[in-house]
Amino acid sequence: MAGALDVPEDRNLSEHTGWTRAHWLAQADYLLDSLKPFASPSSARFELPGRPSVSGFDSDALEGFARTFLLAAWRIVADRGQGPVAEDLIARYSSGLAAGADASHPEAWPRIPQGRPGQPMVEAASIALGLHYTREWLWDRLDPRAQGLVADWLGEFIGNPTWPNNWMLFQTVTEEFLSSIGARYEESEILRGLDATEEWYVGDGWYTDGAGRNFDYYIGWAMHLYPLVWTQMAEGGARGERALAAREVYRDRLRQFLERYFDFFGSDGAPIHQGRSLTYRFAAAAPIWVGEMFDCSPYDAGLSRRAASGVLKHFAEHGAPDARGLLTLGWHEPFLPMVQNYSGPASPYWASKGFIGLMLPADHRVWTAPESPLPVEVGNFDTSIAPVGWALSGTKDDGVVRLLNHGSDKAWHHTPPFAPHTDVFYSPLAFSTVTAPDTAPEAWAKRVGNHVALIAPDGRVSSRAVIEPGATADGSVSSEHVPGFEAEPDGAVLPIEGARISTRVSVKDGVETREHSVTAPAGWTVREGGYPVAGPEEPLRGENEKLPGAFAVNDLGVMSRIEGLSTWTAAGVDTELGANALGAFSATPYLTAEHPGGTVSYLSKVMVYRLPDDGADDDVDGGADGGDGVAE
Repeated sequence: MAGALDVPEDRNLSEHTGWTRAHWLAQADYLLDSLKPFASPSSARFELPGRPSVSGFDSDALEGFARTFLLAAWRIVADRGQGPVAEDLIARYSSGLAAGADASHPEAWPRIPQGRPGQPMVEAASIALGLHYTREWLWDRLDPRAQGLVADWLGEFIGNPTWPNNWMLFQTVTEEFLSSIGARYEESEILRGLDATEEWYVGDGWYTDGAGRNFDYYIGWAMHLYPLVWTQMAEGGARGERALAAREVYRDRLRQFLERYFDFFGSDGAPIHQGRSLTYRFAAAAPIWVGEMFDCSPYDAGLSRRAASGVLKHFAEHGAPDARGLLTLGWHEPFLPMVQNYSGPASPYWASKGFIGLMLPADHRVWTAPESPLPVEVGNFDTSIAPVGWALSGTKDDGVVRLLNHGSDKAWHHTPPFAPHTDVFYSPLAFSTVTAPDTAPEAWAKRVGNHVALIAPDGRVSSRAVIEPGATADGSVSSEHVPGFEAEPDGAVLPIEGARISTRVSVKDGVETREHSVTAPAGWTVREGGYPVAGPEEPLRGENEKLPGAFAVNDLGVMSRIEGLSTWTAAGVDTELGANALGAFSATPYLTAEHPGGTVSYLSKVMVYRLPDDGADDDVDGGADGGDGVAE
């Protein structure tokens, strides 16, 4: 088996990545071939190695079928159902469908639960999408008994509730497929997910995933993908007129979304490391392909391919898939502390969504246009997404992009009697393409990286739970929050009486100036952390007491610096082992000061950047600004 890394590059067509459609096909084939040793005899279940999810072994095995079937479906369409690769996949997954949907078969899938949400609902949507797009080569060739069994299994979705978020769209596409084959369905259940997305739309092409302020990559690979795909599924059916009218709305929203989405990728192809389910990795490319599928990308097709290929290549060069050809639970390599408990060994194969572009034929402009550079390869930029409360800053010289977060908190317990919770993938002040939060529980409890905290005399560290967005514009962003302490055992954040933190950030060419107006009791400590840097070796670090300031730089030359501009009195570097997805060793520079009571302003300068190839930087020699700090 050979993957994309073994395919010769074409720097004439793809100046920036060297990758072409041949690389995408090779990588898809490599991933699919690598799964064969883990398939059950009829290929209804794929039992992959790794930590099981909270849904259990049987659900994980179904997930292995459904999510890889999605990849197989795109690959079948790529060859128009012809040739040895497509024919093998059709045979393999046809067998799996017939066995898995048969409750009496030893490889039977778990049933869709009745009266409550359950993981098979997620997988039903992937199966429905795969069947829709491969219908003439796969579904239409299934024998009537197998068709009936699959329709019955999918039909168990009918009449059941889902979680009030992107899960509602799983019901939409599953029941629309049932409608298309003449099976039983409920129109109200198809439409209610689409209606819910209207309530979640916040503007500029962005949705929140359910109530609250849940902004992350799900907006691209779920909230944009499923509604547009639904318009294709429904076209010509009972909801055809609604689908055609809705398509124009969805296309316009995706176009607006993509206007800023290309700002999320570093020159090395890495996406910004923010939000949940990051183990889906190159699923981040899905909305880019969908923009080309529905002819609504705001930029040229060469940029679409450059961004998508850059993501796929980035992960291929950093251990995903691994030496066995498997996608593991992690970012580059396996790393469980960044993985949510709903993810099992096959969950990373939702990365299959990132291959949806394979359905575009070989002569489509996205495959034939010369690559165009990413925004960060064109020049420095400072942009914003006002409805989300985000500012983005990219620097051409090092190819790094930073996201300043003043609006996404995932604190969905906003309403009493529930108290808000915090999430390490949403609470920090900033994220980037070259760093990741320290996500191990012990490190997250300390809340150093990209966090402004109140530390009580007894050592408790405050959280940033519900973010109240302020003004957002290109180059500036602001927010407020009520700091609190996480209570045991449920982790709810209990506010500190009378305390409040208002933050304003201006950014220019990657340099952030952060101003925190802190209201807190006297005698407490205020602490602000910069970006965590991580790598396979212990980062070099240093402190400068005169500024004060501190820095940390990893073995890959990624530098994190923080400098106190006013009020701060001391600096340090926090170190962790086994806490970060980007390496075993991580380090975060920070500033501290004893709060005198009342409201006080704290001003700092924060940076993360990649050192020049020669490693030259005065900071490494003498603390955070060339002073007399100590490097270790």
